[in-house]
Amino acid sequence: EDGDYKVHSFTSSGDFIITKGSGDVQYLIVAGGSGGGRTSAGGGGAGGMLTGTFSDLGVDTYPVVVGIAGAGSTTTNVSGSNGGDSSVNSIESTGGGAGAGGAGTGNDGGSAGGGAETGAGGDGISGQGYDGGDSGHDNSGAGGGGKGAVGNNTTSSSAGGGGLGGVGVSSSITGSAYFYSAGGSGSLNTSTGASGKGGIGSEGNDDAGNATGYGSGGGGAGTSPVTAGSG
Repeated sequence: EDGDYKVHSFTSSGDFIITKGSGDVQYLIVAGGSGGGRTSAGGGGAGGMLTGTFSDLGVDTYPVVVGIAGAGSTTTNVSGSNGGDSSVNSIESTGGGAGAGGAGTGNDGGSAGGGAETGAGGDGISGQGYDGGDSGHDNSGAGGGGKGAVGNNTTSSSAGGGGLGGVGVSSSITGSAYFYSAGGSGSLNTSTGASGKGGIGSEGNDDAGNATGYGSGGGGAGTSPVTAGSG
């Protein structure tokens, strides 16, 4: 409980059951973050995030679906996996679009994956998140989109040229501030955005970082045999 509010948090699928009375219920729905691609790859897009209020929710059982995180790619020139969709009652947020591998295009999603080498970023869903960044340079990948901003484009083919992931947003709906839905950074990148919680993209033969925020995307991986970050 937090002040006048009673908080119900679901980290796996289940049912929200109201046994008596009715009232307004605020919600925050975060879909699963996606995985990054491998080999000069894009960062994973964040899971879609939706907030709002159910008016006069009454006695009933309301299904809750919690989308799982997408895995980072373990195969050369292959994209990661999209995150799973999450929903409460009839409101659904879309899983993040995976980061591209090779010279591919980032996947579409709640927030979209970053492109790799000459590939473009995917398309995010308005109101849930942003597009992935575009990659116009060999040997590097763009950042995945986040709830707060688009993924950043690549800046060069040199070390540090990968794009940062789009930032997520903070919410205190649970009574404490947590970060949600940041995009993962592309490969050939050595740091995340200033307020992002997505995975760090790898440089060279290091594994990329997994996401650290709820519904955030994983980092894109550099050269083989490294593994991309998961959502």
